[in-house]
Amino acid sequence: MDIDKFLNQHEKKDLLRFLTCGSVDDGKSTLIGRLLFDSKLIYEDQLSALRRDSEKNGTTGAGEIDYALLLDGLKAEREQGITIDVAYRYFSTPKRKFIIADTPGHEQYTRNMATGASTANLAIILIDTRYGVVTQTKRHAFIISLLGIKHLVVAINKMDLVDYSQEVFNNIRQSFAEFVEHLDIPDVQYIPISALKGENVVEKSTAMPWYQGDSLLEFLETVNVASDRNFTDFRFPVQYVSRPHLDFRGFAGTVASGVVKVGDKIKVLPSLKLSKVKNIVTADGNLQEAFPPQAVTIELEDEIDISSGDMLVHINNQPKVSQHFEAVVIWMTDSQLKPGSNYLIRHAGRNVKSRVDTIIYNIDVNTLQKNKTESLTLNEIGRVVVSTTKPLYFDAYSKNHETGSFVLIDPITNATAGAGMIIEGVSFDSKQDDGVKDTETRLKDHVERREFYWETGLVESKERILRNRHRGKTIVVTGSSNNAVQELATKLEQRLFRLNMNSYYLGISSINNGLDADIQNNLIERDERVRRLGELSRILTDAGLIFITALTDAGDYELNRLKVLNSPNELLIINVDESNFKTVAADVNLASADNLESNLQSIIKLLSAKNIIPEYCI
Repeated sequence: MDIDKFLNQHEKKDLLRFLTCGSVDDGKSTLIGRLLFDSKLIYEDQLSALRRDSEKNGTTGAGEIDYALLLDGLKAEREQGITIDVAYRYFSTPKRKFIIADTPGHEQYTRNMATGASTANLAIILIDTRYGVVTQTKRHAFIISLLGIKHLVVAINKMDLVDYSQEVFNNIRQSFAEFVEHLDIPDVQYIPISALKGENVVEKSTAMPWYQGDSLLEFLETVNVASDRNFTDFRFPVQYVSRPHLDFRGFAGTVASGVVKVGDKIKVLPSLKLSKVKNIVTADGNLQEAFPPQAVTIELEDEIDISSGDMLVHINNQPKVSQHFEAVVIWMTDSQLKPGSNYLIRHAGRNVKSRVDTIIYNIDVNTLQKNKTESLTLNEIGRVVVSTTKPLYFDAYSKNHETGSFVLIDPITNATAGAGMIIEGVSFDSKQDDGVKDTETRLKDHVERREFYWETGLVESKERILRNRHRGKTIVVTGSSNNAVQELATKLEQRLFRLNMNSYYLGISSINNGLDADIQNNLIERDERVRRLGELSRILTDAGLIFITALTDAGDYELNRLKVLNSPNELLIINVDESNFKTVAADVNLASADNLESNLQSIIKLLSAKNIIPEYCI
């Protein structure tokens, strides 16, 4: 065999970074150990040591190999039989190279899981068939969604303990699918496995003939992750200036996103100086173009003052430059995060002083509900407003992971306190002052400014009421059942229309694919969707319509935002309760969705009592 040819082919193999996560004792370390063992990627001396360690610290029984010990390298991990730190392993098959991050399952080490997920292209969540979907499963799935990992394998493990039951597999799959549908993970695959027995890990299992999909390794070797990178927006944070001799001055760094070519016109941030790319230099020779994640040195045609921390971008495609932004933060330290706290922010190669102005809400990982809070504690996830002493050059994390992510560093201990993902275009006040404002105050400020500039025509609201014979109103129907809220909302529109009222129903899917088509349909971007719905309701109510829409599982936080955004008009919230789900923000809590006619009559009576429609309509 030509060794140079072999090494060249190996060097050009595609690399997949993935992590294993899930609750404690779901079998993450065992899965990776079995994957390496069955792929014949363990050397003889490693195997001998593994057998000795299995006899001393193993948990699989006498004579059995405990594959988890390949990953549990810390003494405390072997003593306790758990994973504490992130363990990385490298292996290769004829088709692909892999870097695995084995992450902890315990809640107290969630921050380590987030660290392992930060560089992954794909995640494997393991679920123990004995316990199904538990809180930590949901927490890890939510973090995966937050970090923008687009590919998820749900490995339903320990199938041998339930006699490889297809029914058990289907039940767990359905339970997880109901939770993950609210998250932004476009590619979700379900594979039944037994990590301990090696079923469906490397080779297809004969014990589960009802499963027709790929084994885990087959899927990992073929999943396409090349299109996940951002090749549109060129971002090049300068790490250092290279000046080996008087005739060369280049700017070294890693292409964070986009593609740069020799001859491209570029702009330097923050100086806004313009130039062209003269050369793209690497240790292996010059290139005509560079793309992520290549490490290169860029030489420009002009002599421009550029320092470490500056950024090169295309002149017609620039990031947002601001000292104020909103972000989702995963809190990673025992010290609580409170409004007004000062931290050092590490972003795109720069360290800048920052302050967390406001904690907007935290997120319950079980229900995905947003709750008001005064602080964030260890492993909590929340949305915050951050101010910095110097402008940052950033994109929304959903658009660009490299320029949309940051870490908060405690300036006293120098410890990493939190990891954040920037959200673009959600701040209402572009002229934020130095004071700390809570989210409710900022929202009300926005509405006050909007109403000050509100421009109307020559038709007054009184004339509309006389013509329509009713007042304008926005009615939001919410509840836990999508079918129930939609049925009530559409039937209400029909009933009011037949009573000669100008009623109009607009389904949320119509808004998602029209007004909101430019933003992603996920939990974090839902705030912007709610804002746009509130603005729309203000317009349609002002036009004199009875505007009706339906929101499934809307929480108090979102409903209260809608009420403020609909100001000065009132907003009526009808909650259809099918599972004892009551919301404080609702004006009416219907006892059941079963009696549709009774519910419609109750709403119409309420509208009449509030002088929205005439009394004779009852």
